[in-house]
Parts: sequence; structure tokens; C-alpha cells
Amino acid sequence: MKANFLKTLLIALLPICAVSCIDNVPEEEVLPRDAVSFEYYIDQNSDSTYYLDFYIDSDITFKNTSPETTVGEPTWDFGDGIVMTGDEVTHFYAKAGTYKVKLTIGDFSAEQSIMIAPIKPIVKVKFADEVCEVRNTLVTFDVELPNPKNKTATFSWTFPKDTKNENGDDYATFEGKGVTDLPAPVKFSHVGSQQVQLNVKLGEDDLEPTFLNVQVAYDKEVPTLYYAVQGGRIMAHKLTGGQQAPDMNIASYDLGVASGQHPFTLLFKDSLLYVLDAGKQFYYVNDVNGVLGDGKISVVAKDGSKVQTMITNAGQAAFDDPFYGCIDGDFLYYANRNTGMVKMPLTDRDKVYSLSEYPWYVQQATLGYYNNGWGYGTIGGVFGKINGVWHWTRFYNGNGIYRFVDSDILPAAVAKGDDTNKPKAGIMLEGMAPKSFVYTAKSATPKMCVHVMDAGYNGFYACTYDELEAVGTSKNALKPYAVTYDGKMFESNTTGNLPAVEGSGSEAVGICQMAYDEVNDCVYFGYRNNSVAAANFPPTGIYCYNVATGQVTCLIEGVSVYGLAVNNNPAKLF
Repeated sequence: MKANFLKTLLIALLPICAVSCIDNVPEEEVLPRDAVSFEYYIDQNSDSTYYLDFYIDSDITFKNTSPETTVGEPTWDFGDGIVMTGDEVTHFYAKAGTYKVKLTIGDFSAEQSIMIAPIKPIVKVKFADEVCEVRNTLVTFDVELPNPKNKTATFSWTFPKDTKNENGDDYATFEGKGVTDLPAPVKFSHVGSQQVQLNVKLGEDDLEPTFLNVQVAYDKEVPTLYYAVQGGRIMAHKLTGGQQAPDMNIASYDLGVASGQHPFTLLFKDSLLYVLDAGKQFYYVNDVNGVLGDGKISVVAKDGSKVQTMITNAGQAAFDDPFYGCIDGDFLYYANRNTGMVKMPLTDRDKVYSLSEYPWYVQQATLGYYNNGWGYGTIGGVFGKINGVWHWTRFYNGNGIYRFVDSDILPAAVAKGDDTNKPKAGIMLEGMAPKSFVYTAKSATPKMCVHVMDAGYNGFYACTYDELEAVGTSKNALKPYAVTYDGKMFESNTTGNLPAVEGSGSEAVGICQMAYDEVNDCVYFGYRNNSVAAANFPPTGIYCYNVATGQVTCLIEGVSVYGLAVNNNPAKLF
């Protein structure tokens, strides 16, 4: 009985299930269409190889896609003075630019913008070797030229000084006709970004010149110096130690990456360059709303092929922009203008600075030096570790190189320093205004190289660590260690008579960073001379201090730089 009842119930439910399992298909909503509409394209079945691009001379099809209810003759205004009629028309533009295309039918019309690109040759460089090695690698060139109207094309190639062909003969220029008439294979005689220029005449028109930078490697493995050009780009330079052939020039490589606004610090590790840009405002500003920050840290591949943002401070307090920093282990430490130091993993990317995610690693108020050596608002410069001890330069409101170890960091900020909390390592150059330093740990006799900004003692100094320790608070005791170029001091300040007038009186840029080349045992730094008394100081450029000999040479004259860093892993290119 029970079984028959269940069977009957199941049969009764089947129609209900069948009905409930049917999908409810919504009715298609017919949206209103514009009275006038159109599309444009280049026919990919045509003879044009560049049907995805709208170049000068490209035959572009314009098609009326308006609803049938829109009655009238389609009239096209292409924005260049040409008017046509018809449902489907073809038009080309004779000049590059952005045009407004207007289709009118009866009382209705529609507009769209179209961007027409100038015709530019696409130049490619080829070589069989892993890198293009100076004087050894044979280089060939190929060129593509968008030429929708198949106009007559002539090519004029210009090569860098001392370029040679396969036979070793000078090869300065080459005149070619058409994309298949190419220059002979060449070898470059100098290191760095070697620029090849191509001028093209297409029909009766001269196209804009095309410049191709060929990154020519050195013929030996040596370190690489990276530097940030003021208002320019990140550059790289092979550090040959002067061992190249007498007639071989060592030029810099242009990585094609913008330097930023005030890239005071560059750091290099594991094939990556870290660029710390303090943004537009690096000295005091009354940022009452805390929104003027625009600094960031960028991570650049050693050859410039990739750029990522590590962290940005855009739209936040200007004083929290990244100013100076160092790498220790797997972490990057950076300091803002005058509050403290942040610690972040080297692997972090696309971060926005926040105190909750990046709490202070150390603040000036969490060290026993606070109100016991330095005071509120003290401004810091370059910092880093020497033999496991932190060294932090201070050049305003409590000056010197302040030393501490991690165990000296207090758990909370204090209002006033306590002698019992004062770090045992103590202060070097107490009362002086050091801005940057580097320690040449790999030298036979390691040196402390320091830039100070004290009036009358402003300059670059080099001595052993113990000798700098013994200077104490005596500026006169520092004088014997001054390093000069052609007898001239590397003075940097903000008065009209001293070079590098940038920033406020207490926050001059000066020599903002030094970099140590372990292989050649040299220290590099950038110096800027824009003084009214320029002849009294070394010229603007990048300088090299040889630790062993004590000699100073100008590596690159005339270039204004901020931060710089050395990739101490020898390589022919990067």
C-alpha cells in the first residue's frame, strides 16, 4: 500500500517538475539607435601591410551604419577640407594629426575623431653575438617603411664616428633606394649608446629623421655605473678603469627611463636598480593638508627594459616622500625628510605608502639622541651600515654622523633623550654638517669618504675610519683630509657664490650620494657648479676618487646628476 502511494505521488509530481525546469528566456530588449552612425577601417584584404594603422596616405573606408529609417544622402566631412557623399567612401589624409569626421544625413549628424600617424621608418638592428661588442661584433640593419601609395623612397644613413665596414674601412654614410637597398654590415669603434641616423625622402616629402641607439658593449667584463641626470634620464656607464684602447671612447648608455624630479638615491642589487625620487618639493613646505607628496621608488631592470613602481607617496604628506635609503639583506630601508626610516621587502610592488602597512622602523624620537644631540625637525641625509652599525648623517638642527645598532631603538617615541638610552656607538663629526658618505670596505686601506656642508669647510674629505673618529668636533682637524680637483674644493651650498644653488639655505642638495666601485677601488660622485664664481670650483660632472692613489679625475664632464650606484658584477654590457 505504502509503495503504491509513493508511486502515485511521484507520477503526480512529474508534470510540475517538468514545468518548473523550463528556463524563462527574457524578451530581447531593442535599444534605440542613434539616427546617424558610421564606422571606419582599412581593408585588411587590400594590398596594405599596415591595415591596423591609420598612416598618412592610407586608404580608409568610411561606412554608413545608420538605421534605415534615417532618410537622406550621406554627406561626409573629413575635417581636412574634403567632402564626399555616399553610403561607403574611401579617403586618405595627406598630413598627420587628429581630425573630426562628420557624417550628415538630412537633419541628423554624428562625429568621430580619427588620429592619422606620420609615416616613420621602422629600423631594426641584428647581430649574431649575445651582445654587440665594440670592434668585434658585425651589425646589420633592416628597415620597414609604411608606404600606402608606393611612393619613391630614398634613404640616407649616417653612422657614428669611426664606424667600420667588414673590410675595416671607414663607413660614415650610405645612400639607399627602397627598403631592400641596405647599408653594409658594420662594426662600432666606441662603447656606449651609438646613434645611427636615418633620413628618408618619400616622394617629394622629407620625413622626420629617425634615430636608433645601438647599445655597444665593452670587450671585457667590468662594473657599471648608473646615474640619474637632473631633468633627464637614467644612464649607465662602463667602468673600465682607464684600461680601454687609447683611441676608444667610453660613452654612456641611455636606458630610456626618466630620472624623476629629485632622485637623490640610486641603489643596485641582483640586476635591479632602485630609484628613490623625493618628488618636486624636497625642502620645507607648509603642507598643511598633507597632500603635496609626489615621491616614489621605482624599480628598473639593469638594461632599462622594464620599470615598476615599488611604492608611491602621491597625494600624501610631502615630507613622507622617499629621500635617502640603503639595501641590507632582502630589505630596502628609506628615510623621509625628517621623521624616520621605513623598512620594506625588496619584492614589494605597486604599494601606496601608509603608516599602518609600513610602520616606522626607527624614528628620530625613538633613539636616545633625541633632544640629546639632535632636536625636533633635524634633517637627515645618507645612511647605511658599516660593520653592522647604522650611520645616519644629520646636517640641520643637530649635526653629525649618528651611530646606533638595532638594540638601541626604543619601543616608543620619547619627548627627551636620556643619557642612559644614548647609543654607545656615539657621534662622528659632531657639530658638523655631513650630507653623504661611503665606506670603501674592499680597499686595502678602507676609507671613509664624506661630503660636509659647513661654511669654510664645505667639501669632500677622505680618510680612514679611525682618522675620522679622531677628528671629533674639530673642523680644523678635518682639513688635512680634504680632496680637491686641480687644487679646488668641492664646495656645495645655497649662497650665490657657491655652486649648486638648489633648495633652502639649510637643505642644499650638494653631493647627495656617493657610490663605491669595488673592482677598480674608486668612489664616484656627482658635482654641480652653477656658481657666479664658477672658475673657483671644479666644473660640473661626475668625479672619480681613486682610493689607492688619492687622485681625483673627472669621469664625465658637463653632466648634472643626483644619485648614482654601481653594479659591481662585471659584465660587458649591463
